Amino acid sequence: MNHAVWVRAERPHTGGRSLTSLVKRCVRATLTMEKVPVLCEVNVLYMDEEGIRALNRKHRDKDAPTDVLSFPLLTLTPGEIPEAADLPVDPNTGRLALGDIALSLPAARTQAEEYGHTFDREVAFLIVHATLHLLGYDHEGGPKEEHMMREHTEAVLISLGLTRGVTP
Repeated sequence: MNHAVWVRAERPHTGGRSLTSLVKRCVRATLTMEKVPVLCEVNVLYMDEEGIRALNRKHRDKDAPTDVLSFPLLTLTPGEIPEAADLPVDPNTGRLALGDIALSLPAARTQAEEYGHTFDREVAFLIVHATLHLLGYDHEGGPKEEHMMREHTEAVLISLGLTRGVTP
């Protein structure tokens, strides 16, 4: 399946071709591993701390920068994607719009250093995590949900060869 992943930067010359390629691979691998039955579309925006802080304040009432935010367009149940016929697929593109992801590149750099792994692995972790949110996963529901989300995230990262300290 060729899911559409649109990546843009809040500020010009942010990210780069290899980072954008990694982000697209991560979204697509997550959708494949979760067995999403239709082609999907996801938008990713690279942001700085100020920009993501503004989004966090506006949409979550938290006046602080964060690493990644997800804005799902659908209410889905984790691991239970509806049948393709039940999903609102765009008749012009044949794709299902899942939502948007805002990624703070400065936070990813800081966290990679803090956790002792590469910037690419941290970006991959955050993008997979955010894509799972678009599919209905939510780690704030309790330990069981947090564990399930962590397992799914790690499975995707392993499938991409992105263990701690590894650059794709």
